[in-house]
Amino acid sequence: MDNRRWERRKIMQTKITVKSNKSIRVEGDFEIYDQDGNKFDLSGRTTVALCRCGHSNDKPFCDGSHRTSGFQSEIKARTLPPLKESPR
Repeated sequence: MDNRRWERRKIMQTKITVKSNKSIRVEGDFEIYDQDGNKFDLSGRTTVALCRCGHSNDKPFCDGSHRTSGFQSEIKARTLPPLKESPR
């Protein structure tokens, strides 16, 4: 694979960062849909912040309300338990 194709592939990956006491940052190549399957028009953005505190006036996007709402949530990466198989 030549360098240009590799760089484009790297850019198109999605990275999600859950920040302690803050928002969820989504960056890369992604789409966001509501519960009815309607796609949000992100106007070309490749990075958005999603609300975790529940106080944003622009849900699901963060408007910085966590700063004044007293929201606290420490996040540390961990290993999830094994996925349980669903009965068939």
